[in-house]
Amino acid sequence: MTKTVLSTQQAPAAIGPYSQGIAAGDLVFTSGQLPIDPATGVMPATIEEQARQSLKNVSAVLEAAGSSLDKAVKVTVFMADMNDFAAVNEVYKTFFTGDCPARSAVQVTRLPKDAGIEIEAIAVR
Repeated sequence: MTKTVLSTQQAPAAIGPYSQGIAAGDLVFTSGQLPIDPATGVMPATIEEQARQSLKNVSAVLEAAGSSLDKAVKVTVFMADMNDFAAVNEVYKTFFTGDCPARSAVQVTRLPKDAGIEIEAIAVR
């Protein structure tokens, strides 16, 4: 099985020793995507805007591998505050229609750059 490192300017560059994503065979694994706009380097203020930007970044990494959000099989959402769950769901459901992927949502103590959210996905090609 061939492992391919994914890199796209449509998502923020890694801020540590990791890849934006890895394709292995028919599977694509994204790293956690912070809500950073890759064009400006700015993180939006509200959790809704942050969720939207993180999902756009996940989508960009998947597309770099020839996949897409509609081919996602598992999504993990990390939130700094579980009270944001409902607001995140409102944004999330605009990105996933029809059969949604399996998903976990967890509250964490802190995220890099003090983001309110980070999202990662596993998809098929």
